[in-house]
Amino acid sequence: MALDKPLKVIHSRTPLRLNDVGGWTDTWFAKQGKILNVAVAPTVEVQIKAYKNKDHAEERVIIHAENYGETFFVNPRKPSFAHHAFLQFTISSIPIPEEWILDIRLYSPVPASISTGTSASVCVALLGALNLLAGGGHSLEDLARLAHEVETEKLKQQSGIQDQICAAHGGICYIEMYDYPQARIEKLNLDPATWNELDRRICLVYLGKPHNSSSIHEQVIANLEGRGPEHGQLDIMKRLAEDGKNALLNGDLESYGGIMIRNNECQRAMYSRLISPEADHIAGIAKKHKALGWKVNGAGGQGGSLTILANADDSLRREMLQEINSLGEGIRSIPVRLSPTGLTAWEAR
Repeated sequence: MALDKPLKVIHSRTPLRLNDVGGWTDTWFAKQGKILNVAVAPTVEVQIKAYKNKDHAEERVIIHAENYGETFFVNPRKPSFAHHAFLQFTISSIPIPEEWILDIRLYSPVPASISTGTSASVCVALLGALNLLAGGGHSLEDLARLAHEVETEKLKQQSGIQDQICAAHGGICYIEMYDYPQARIEKLNLDPATWNELDRRICLVYLGKPHNSSSIHEQVIANLEGRGPEHGQLDIMKRLAEDGKNALLNGDLESYGGIMIRNNECQRAMYSRLISPEADHIAGIAKKHKALGWKVNGAGGQGGSLTILANADDSLRREMLQEINSLGEGIRSIPVRLSPTGLTAWEAR
């Protein structure tokens, strides 16, 4: 398809989510929850070029999914499950004027299924760009809600609310879910010294293979659903999220690291296979190098990633990461920085 000069070019980006203390409590079966998570860069990136739809084409959205090396056309009025349903249903969430053809390019800086809320970040970034293109009528809260609805209502998948909120708002988010999916959101205003120390010492380790534990998670969900929202481990993790918030506000990274470890063990207590042998091995290396804390990201299970809060000593942190990066089998550290902002969208000039 030959296209003229674009009428508009829109860019957007969103951070990734790490270290979700209180994860699993932001779900429909928990009903109420408390979650503390951390937004980091590198960011997911979206670019939209809008052209005149001269030929009145129905398949008038072109998607370039760079991480998959794929390009395909979509009819935004008739999304389907045939190909990348997640992207198709995201695009259908915000009406696109019939007179436009959209050329959309998507890029994620980390491997697929790494348990850092990447799908939510892609969804929020894409919705944010489409929202700006359509006039900017939706708030950050609206976009996070729409992104959550894509996964839960349109695709009928299990999804808590925290990933979409983190992508939209950024920073260090304390989320109090008072009635699923309704929540109050607080971005923590840390002392600059605490922010800089956390930024310097937080590490992301990819465990060498994509997160793929749907069968394990279905077993955990069935167990939690059967026992109800008063499940003991859920209650503990809610308190840990609140304790983690207070530790960060007090500049107490040692306590925050201990909270990470306790949350990790709560996940193990819910179902032992939520903490993989690879995650335990990396945690052992972190402990050897006197790291303050570690926690599997997201729901846990095979593959995915681990967050480590390193020791204050730079040489210990570097030695730890060097040993981790020497393990092979795809295991590696991914450099990250704290992201004070969430969704950012703008029109190129």
